[in-house]
Amino acid sequence: MPHEELPSLQRPRYGSIVDDERLSAEEMDERRRQNIAYEYLCHLEEAKRWMEVCLVEELPPTTELEEGLRNGVYLAKLAKFFAPKMVSEKKIYDVEQTRYKKSGLHFRHTDNTVQWLRAMESIGLPKIFYPETTDVYDRKNIPRMIYCIHALSLYLFKLGIAPQIQDLLGKVDFTEEEISNMRKELEKYGIQMPSFSKIGGILANELSVDEAALHAAVIAINEAIEKGMAEQTIITLRNPNAVLTLVNENLAQEYQKELWEAKKGKEENARLKNNCISEEERDAYEELLTQAEIQGTINKVNRLAAVDHINAVVREGNPENTLLALKKPEAQLPAVYPFAAAMYQTELFNLQKQNSMNYLVHEELLIAVEMLSAVALLNQALESNDLVSVQNQLRSPKIGFNDLDETHVERYANELLSIKLETLSQGQESLSWNEIQNCIDMVNIQIQEENERIVAVGYINEAIDEGNPVKTLEGLMLPTAKIKDVDPDPEYAQHYQDVLYDAKSQKLVDAASASKILWLDEIQHAVYEANTHRDKARQCVTLVIDVNQCLEKENTSDILSVLKSSVCNTNDILPECADRYYDALAKKKEQKSASVSTEGSWLKFTLQEKYDHYYNVDSKETSWVTPESCLLKESWLMGKEIEAFWKGHKQRTAYIDRRQTFIDHIPTIVKIQSWFRMITARKNYLSRLQYFRDHKNEIVKIQSLLRANKARDDYKTLVGSENPPLTVIRKFVHLLDQSDLDFQEELEVARLRGEVVTKIRGNQQLEKDLNLMDIKIGLLVKNRITLEDVISHRTKLNKKKGGEILNNTDNQGIKSLSKERRKTLETYQQLFYLLQTNPLYLAKLIFQMPQNKSTKFMDTVIFTLYNYASNQREEYLLLKLFKTALEEEIKSKVDQVQDIITGNPTVIKMVVSFNRGARGQNTLRQLLAPVVREIIDDKSLVINTSPVDVYKAWVNQLETQTGEASNLPYDVTTEQALTYPEVKNKLEASNENLRRVTDKVLNSIISSLDLLPYGLRYIAKVLKNSIHEKFPDATEDELFKIVGNLLYYRYMNPAIVAPDGFDIIDMTGGGQINSDQRRNLGSVAKVLQHAASNKLFEGENEHLSSMNNYLSETYQKFRKYFKEACDVPEPEEKFNMDKYTDVVTVSKPVIYISIEEIISTHSLLLEHQDAIAPEKPDLLNELLELLGEVPHVESFLGEGAIDPNDPNKANTLNQLSKTEISLSLTSKYDLRDGEAIDGQSLMIKTKKLIIDVIRNQPGNTLTEILETPATTQQETDHATDMESRAIKDSKTPEEMKHSQSMVEDAQLPLEQKKRRIQRNLRTLEQSGHVSSNNKYQDILNEIAKDIRNQRIYRNLRKAELVKLQQTLEALNEKAAFYEEQINYYDTYIKTCLDNLKIKNCRRSIKLDGKGEPKGARRAKPVKYTAAKLHEKGVLLGIDDLQTNQFKNVTFDIISTEDVGIFDVKSKFLGVEMEKVQLNIQDLLEMQYEGVAVMKMFDKVKVNVNLLIYLLNKKFYGK
Repeated sequence: MPHEELPSLQRPRYGSIVDDERLSAEEMDERRRQNIAYEYLCHLEEAKRWMEVCLVEELPPTTELEEGLRNGVYLAKLAKFFAPKMVSEKKIYDVEQTRYKKSGLHFRHTDNTVQWLRAMESIGLPKIFYPETTDVYDRKNIPRMIYCIHALSLYLFKLGIAPQIQDLLGKVDFTEEEISNMRKELEKYGIQMPSFSKIGGILANELSVDEAALHAAVIAINEAIEKGMAEQTIITLRNPNAVLTLVNENLAQEYQKELWEAKKGKEENARLKNNCISEEERDAYEELLTQAEIQGTINKVNRLAAVDHINAVVREGNPENTLLALKKPEAQLPAVYPFAAAMYQTELFNLQKQNSMNYLVHEELLIAVEMLSAVALLNQALESNDLVSVQNQLRSPKIGFNDLDETHVERYANELLSIKLETLSQGQESLSWNEIQNCIDMVNIQIQEENERIVAVGYINEAIDEGNPVKTLEGLMLPTAKIKDVDPDPEYAQHYQDVLYDAKSQKLVDAASASKILWLDEIQHAVYEANTHRDKARQCVTLVIDVNQCLEKENTSDILSVLKSSVCNTNDILPECADRYYDALAKKKEQKSASVSTEGSWLKFTLQEKYDHYYNVDSKETSWVTPESCLLKESWLMGKEIEAFWKGHKQRTAYIDRRQTFIDHIPTIVKIQSWFRMITARKNYLSRLQYFRDHKNEIVKIQSLLRANKARDDYKTLVGSENPPLTVIRKFVHLLDQSDLDFQEELEVARLRGEVVTKIRGNQQLEKDLNLMDIKIGLLVKNRITLEDVISHRTKLNKKKGGEILNNTDNQGIKSLSKERRKTLETYQQLFYLLQTNPLYLAKLIFQMPQNKSTKFMDTVIFTLYNYASNQREEYLLLKLFKTALEEEIKSKVDQVQDIITGNPTVIKMVVSFNRGARGQNTLRQLLAPVVREIIDDKSLVINTSPVDVYKAWVNQLETQTGEASNLPYDVTTEQALTYPEVKNKLEASNENLRRVTDKVLNSIISSLDLLPYGLRYIAKVLKNSIHEKFPDATEDELFKIVGNLLYYRYMNPAIVAPDGFDIIDMTGGGQINSDQRRNLGSVAKVLQHAASNKLFEGENEHLSSMNNYLSETYQKFRKYFKEACDVPEPEEKFNMDKYTDVVTVSKPVIYISIEEIISTHSLLLEHQDAIAPEKPDLLNELLELLGEVPHVESFLGEGAIDPNDPNKANTLNQLSKTEISLSLTSKYDLRDGEAIDGQSLMIKTKKLIIDVIRNQPGNTLTEILETPATTQQETDHATDMESRAIKDSKTPEEMKHSQSMVEDAQLPLEQKKRRIQRNLRTLEQSGHVSSNNKYQDILNEIAKDIRNQRIYRNLRKAELVKLQQTLEALNEKAAFYEEQINYYDTYIKTCLDNLKIKNCRRSIKLDGKGEPKGARRAKPVKYTAAKLHEKGVLLGIDDLQTNQFKNVTFDIISTEDVGIFDVKSKFLGVEMEKVQLNIQDLLEMQYEGVAVMKMFDKVKVNVNLLIYLLNKKFYGK
């Protein structure tokens, strides 16, 4: 470690090197290098100390400073010091250096260095001093950084921001070992040491115009000082370019004198230092005063003058003048406050008088003003009664109070507040410093006394615990305890001990007591209690002695006075009973004396039933403990016996008198008792009545609670009872009514469904067009198509983006149809309802079509028909279709278990496509996005498991970097590649990375089972059960492999391999995944695929066999996952659906379908009608017969919709065919009287009639209601209800209205409804649906079920609303992403167009195809001989030609008009042979695929890597 030496006049001693002998040239050179290392160490120490002052933080030792600065943390902190607006602590990476200490340097540490450089730039330090970032981070030139820190220190000093850096050259000592190590370090990097001594001059030369003017002004000031003329010096000081402040012309002589002395001192120091420095290394500012030094001298002179002025005005005694003098900036004193002007004057005057010179120097004024200002602020806080501010002021170090304990600041503040109030009442405005100090001292004394008292209390408690009465009495007598009324007589010590001990024992057993020791007030209370016992004992002794002596002396007349003198209340002693008192006491004493054989002299008194007191009648001795040889005086009457006699006599007399009074006034007493009982009863009644009034709200709540409990019990009966009674059902039938909110929600759901379906279709089309745009731009890059084609497609894309294509999102298509087409549309509505609710038709149709057609049919018509499962009903029906189709396909097409895996089942493809689409996309994002994003963002992750690819990448890297051919073979096998250690090491690292990353993906999948779509899990269950049913011998492992093939391989695997293609991750416009990232994801997917199918690495993947154990472990995890995935309920249970659900729903199902899709579906149904519906009376055949032939687009839109003379009629028709219309699906067969209807339909109709009846006619059973005639009032109420329903139905949207037959039934009178119910019930009983034996309880149970399902349906509808809104938001986000991509393509194509306008380019693309304009220059051809190319390694050999003949073969490489296309011509002995065309894109693709050698002219072998290198170098300047 360095240490400072005292400066001397001799040349500084560098470390341990001593000039004590003559040296040789080599030794002198060695000494020079050692001196350079020593000087650099001194500069390091200078930089370290300066930074420590700026940062107020200790830096690493000098020899470790270079390494400690590489992470840039200290540099960034330094930047925060001088440019806090540029750099904040939050912007400093690893500010605590925890990561650096744990794992060393990180590339983000360079951010700190960059912030330092930017901060220096912001304050204007010339860039000539800046180091490079790599100089610091890679330690390429650390001296350059230290040089910059020195320049920065000088620059900040001149700006007045930081102190001047010290000159420690020759003042610090280093060991010879430290100097030698530094020398070796400098020689290792070959760094030329910067000239630290020239920093000042360079900085001056690099200054801006204003700074140069400053430099010139400073030089002029130094010259004027040297001349010694004060008048000239003051002129130069007032030069504006010098930027000096507070220059006073009246102090010119003083300035001249001080500046001259300062300059001479600096010149002397420079002379001593420059003895050992060459002339060219000296700095001009080593002898000249800098601007900062000049300003410092001016400030010093101004300060002295200001102090003289302050002393003068203080003597004058004017507070205002004193305040003005103190406020002058020249005085350099702390801030003063006008409201305390009088205090400043008074206190400073007193201090001045106390000084022997009657003069206060600046240091004294500084301290005094600082303290007085602090006292002024404290007084201000006291006046505002701000306790917090008072405490803060007391803590201020400026105020300088003695013995101030911060732990008691709050107490000081409270005491000062009370003193301040007292002084204000006496007319004193503020407290002086001494008064405040006295208050602090007083509080300290109080605190000390309290502490001493606490010590005394501890001493007393200790004595109590020891059971030492003497010590206890001593503790009680301690002055610091301040306990009052303690009797110092030792005979009372024991009683004090006993009372205190009992008090402490009670406190110990008290659970509520926080402390287990006696505090001062408790001790004082115990002392008072003990003193009370003492007085009581004395009183008892006096009574006993006086009474017994009176009895012994037979002095009858004194007995009354003796008793009165010993009791508290003399009225208790009755004078007329004196003789009787005496006789009774004498008799008792005589009886007691007769039984005593031995007589002692001690009397025993018991106080509080626990303290014994003894008194000796003969010796007058008292004791609180049992005396030795204690013999009691048994013949004497004791105090209790004496008191008992006269108290008993008094009570007997009073009782006799009162009893006689009652006997004399019996009638009056009876009247009083009657009156009192009456008053009490009335008071109780009024009190209870008032109580009810006072608690009216609580009573109402209790009643509500009781009613709620009753309603809750009824609801539990409705929900939980197997046969709920009619009285309960009647209470809840109102829940079946449809409110306005129900209709609004149904309409909102319908609207959102339409938007979602339309948005899905629009996004799908937009995605297809964008993919096509990708292909077109890719072909443009390879010059396969013209720019016109791309621009044309761009225009079409922008039209779709702007909504110009006829995807009618308003769903108004049906309204544009002619009236005669309405009936056809209604038939189509019935047709699509039949297809939707009966999955067998579509299932058969799918398998009748070729696979290419079925795929398109599924992607459009089927998903449209089910509205992309946008609600639970449609998801339920779609799953039924999937299930039916899958079971049909397995039954008819699967011959072996493996066919499901090896083939491409249509239904499986349809299920996966649906669940990966708009519905399941969010699930895939939640499952995979975080972990896939982590893999992509990990730039250091490299996974390449192909030995040949690893080998070729290694060779390509070597040759591309060096530009020379390697000696390694180009084509190798896997076994040959594995012989190279570099390849093995890279493969081993890749495998380790692969296991680690695969675990992350697997854990993400397994932990997110609940996120997997229910539909996908249900189809997996159906798949497993269907395969097991057809192949009962299949093992469980085989079944789970099939499930894994669906859930992982088909559903998840593609999303892992291509997350950008499946919208798993967000990619900005133009962004893409690079090949390394794609390979990493593919490797992970490959491992998971093998694990899911329990397939080990063998054969061509033998080099990965080390991962087979890992695959087996992963398979077991997957197996458990697949098993749990198949454990799901049936759709009927999941969605609470059945085939009659549509009958009770409010709104009809609606689909949004294009005319083209309607025509396509109709055509396919007719084409495959015989296979789909072979039975003649089938409903499908009936509907197809009604529809007739397949219509064309014009017949849908009506005549006149299209101009027959339109030349673009075909294109217009194609556009109009995409017009979407909404179809409200309905069943062909409504419920009507006279039609053949099934029992379930009749049940529904009857239930509606029963509900209408029980609303208005009460009864315990349905039979009772039907048999009891309705009253006139009930008929009226029923009619009113039906009118209200009719009004509400008139406002109901058309698609939500009930069938006409149900509306007609609702208008019947009450009695007719009852008769129809009876008729329907008889029909239902004949069909077995109900029974009269249980009073038709079955139909009541169905009504109860409808009530329960109505609530469930409402909740599901609300959930569906939220889900649709979320789905629509996600679709809008996706559409926005597509628009971003469109904008990116627009930008790209605009750039292509702009490039056409650039002159003198190598290639010119013209939209008209006319080629280059005149004057365009093309790159010059390059000519090489075969020998030259062979020497460069580009040419490897020519078939049938010796190497020595290569000089006769020439090659001309010519750049064509098309960028990246080159013509290569060859000549042999001057004879032109043939021409070959090279495409740079093809060469790059060959390099990417690992092809190292190619042939030209069918005989010339060339190195692909070096050929690309040559073309880049000669034609692109790379």
